[in-house]
Amino acid sequence: MRGHGATPDVEEVTVTTTDEMLVGRVLDGRYHLRQVLARGGMGTVLLATDTRLDRTVAVKVMQGNAGGDQDFTARLQTEARAAARLNHPNVVAVFDQGDDSGLLYLVMEYVPGRTLRDLISSEAPMPPRRALTLIEPLLLALSAAHDARIIHRDVKPENVLITPSGQVKVADFGLARAITARSQATTGVLIGSVSYLAPELVLNEGADARCDVYAVGAVMYEMLTGLKPHTGETPIQVAYQHVHADVPAPSSVVAGIPPYVDALVARATARDRDQRSADARVLLHQVRRVRSALEAHVVDDIELTQDLRLHRIVAAGSDDLLATSVSPAPTLATTAAAHDAYPQAESHSTSLATPQAPAPVLEPSPPYDPGYEATRTVTRDAAGIPTAPVDHARARAAAGRQRRRGRRMLVVALAAALVAAALGWWFGVARFDQAPDLTGLPLEQARAEAQRDGYTVDTAGSAFSETVPAGSVVSTDPGPGGRILPDGTITLTVSKGKERYALPDLAGSTEEEAEKALADIKAVVGGIDRKFSDDVESGRVIATSLAVGRMLKPGTAVDLVVSKGRRPVEVEDFTGKKLPQAQRALEKAGLVVAVERTYDDKVPKDEVLSQDPADGTAYKGDTVTLTVSDGPQPVEVPGVVGKNVDDAKALLEAAGFKVKVEKERIHFGSNLVSRQSPGGGDEAPPGSTIILRIV
Repeated sequence: MRGHGATPDVEEVTVTTTDEMLVGRVLDGRYHLRQVLARGGMGTVLLATDTRLDRTVAVKVMQGNAGGDQDFTARLQTEARAAARLNHPNVVAVFDQGDDSGLLYLVMEYVPGRTLRDLISSEAPMPPRRALTLIEPLLLALSAAHDARIIHRDVKPENVLITPSGQVKVADFGLARAITARSQATTGVLIGSVSYLAPELVLNEGADARCDVYAVGAVMYEMLTGLKPHTGETPIQVAYQHVHADVPAPSSVVAGIPPYVDALVARATARDRDQRSADARVLLHQVRRVRSALEAHVVDDIELTQDLRLHRIVAAGSDDLLATSVSPAPTLATTAAAHDAYPQAESHSTSLATPQAPAPVLEPSPPYDPGYEATRTVTRDAAGIPTAPVDHARARAAAGRQRRRGRRMLVVALAAALVAAALGWWFGVARFDQAPDLTGLPLEQARAEAQRDGYTVDTAGSAFSETVPAGSVVSTDPGPGGRILPDGTITLTVSKGKERYALPDLAGSTEEEAEKALADIKAVVGGIDRKFSDDVESGRVIATSLAVGRMLKPGTAVDLVVSKGRRPVEVEDFTGKKLPQAQRALEKAGLVVAVERTYDDKVPKDEVLSQDPADGTAYKGDTVTLTVSDGPQPVEVPGVVGKNVDDAKALLEAAGFKVKVEKERIHFGSNLVSRQSPGGGDEAPPGSTIILRIV
């Protein structure tokens, strides 16, 4: 897979994060990065496994040390949340976003297949029908985004993914906005694919949906011609071309492309954005009209071409206007050549737009005889067909009668108009009073004033108001100064006061449950801060930025602190170390130590024989078991009291003990053992020393 917007255009910046730092890493204890899929100016895309849900995802790791930029992190979180709410079959879904020790990442739907860049490399220049078939789902995705007031800002072939079944999906919504904001704030450089940048982005004049329209037009041009709209030796030269040069007509590169396709590309890539298609939905409608014309085998639909063509107002004399208003009709040979240049069998999709009527194919007109006009005056109709000769005397008499009849009709019409105006004035204005202004008055006072003026009073329920106190009139029908009959009815709406709701306790709920609970009180989720917690399960709310029970107005943003689960702890292997050292280090890391002892002839006492787990990652409160040596297994000490010291020493040494002989304070020289330590029958480790006292 090479998608998810990471394959770089020739003008983008290379990624600085090395594969060795990413592959094999587990982000936030959840996303196991398995292999690099692609690299680009915004970051590196890796194939990963969501270990919690056991599913394959694509993870985009932002390049460089972006995690240290708090403003960039906040903007990326905002854009990720907006993109996550964009639920459309032609948009790559965003699942999660996080910050693992300063490493910012975005978790997205994994889309196997290839990118539109791969398709352009293998198929361009494409026939117009094939190109527009691929452009339609791209515009459907952008239409959904523009309807949700989201601008992509980095539309390019690398961000358009195509599955093996042919489904088109668009990736990287919102990333260009976050990346560009950070780059402009730090370096003044606009990050993006310069081949598709709208002129207003190059000039830093602000962005709207028409930036995406321009990029789609540039992509269309590349699909139709196999070339990028503008080229240059440096990105600056390409950007200069976007600002100062129009995108060429595709037919100037590939012969036979219909004029209305040229006009479609010109409309989408107009340098003046006021002449560009307003957004993706408008461009989608225009693309469907063009597809309908192509599917109807129309070589040149003049009306469609004029609708799409850019209209520039220029100063010109009447002769110039006459010269430019007439275009030569296409010949039959041109029609056939243009049609044959693009076979119609490459696409089987059905257009959703109503097909336009096919424009007629112009046939050669019959030869023109100038001598015919010289013999007599001939009047022709709009179609150019000669009409019958005119009897001028009869025509003048008929015209006189028509003028007299017209004067009589004018007098009648004026009289009728005066009567109608008088009736209209009475029924529309004069018979009405002006409704009184009762807004802001307590209900009973407003009712009394209206009834005193002769009006009937009715109530139409209640409504919240930020300015009118509860129990007072918030609005009337008709409104103040409106027209009302002298005995008419005034309908009053009573204020319920300010609309406020108590913030519920969201601690322990999931993000989805918290979002729904906030929606129930007309509040929204603001920022989400993810922290480790020993007490709250991962994915559940730890706390909110506002106190529970606080009264909130609709639209209030509530920040959430969401648990990332217990903090992971790196486990060190203490095998071969002394028990006190191992126990202190593990307990300091928040782990519980369990000690199991066993005899060992080779390992000294209190030295760690083994550890479980030996290393890896654990969590605070987990138990680590240490198996500790108790030294060699003790054996029974022979009893030698009363024996000759030499015999006792030989017996003990034969049993594997060392012997130390000490004289009693009163020594008679008999060399008999009076006491031993440890005593006979006790157990002691082999090699330990037995003390003998003799008298």
